[in-house]
Amino acid sequence: MTTDETLEQEVETTEEIPKETETPEVNEWEEKYNAEHDSFLRLAADYDNFRKRTIKEKEASYGNGKCDAVEKILPVYDNLERALQQETQDEAYKKGVEMTMTQLVGILAGLGVEIYGNVGESFDPNLHNAVMHTEDETLGENTISQVFQKGFKLGEKVIRFAMVQVAN
Repeated sequence: MTTDETLEQEVETTEEIPKETETPEVNEWEEKYNAEHDSFLRLAADYDNFRKRTIKEKEASYGNGKCDAVEKILPVYDNLERALQQETQDEAYKKGVEMTMTQLVGILAGLGVEIYGNVGESFDPNLHNAVMHTEDETLGENTISQVFQKGFKLGEKVIRFAMVQVAN
């Protein structure tokens, strides 16, 4: 046999060996690796979503707790407002009620609570509860003509709607 014939035989012998015997082991390992890698990425994404959700829930629970506390104080505000509207001969008493009301309004403002619902404002059904309607040519369309109860909101959340009378 010549060297060329030997080389041809070796080439034929090499070609006869199926290459699939090596490939399945590599493919199995690669599939296992990819599956584990995907599983790890999903676990990391789930953890990240959980962390973000708990942070959002914690912030929301603090805001909800603050809203609940402010809502419990609102009857005190209403009573002080009624006391200020009453006529009295005792100036010291009136001054004391005014100081108490000023302090309460300051505390509410410090908590981020906005008091709204004044005469002359434009009526907004998302913020005001219209309990009466009147025709008044001196006021514009959908203008608040009388306020029965002030409204309160904390950020975008309405704690209590303003109870108002709307003109026109």
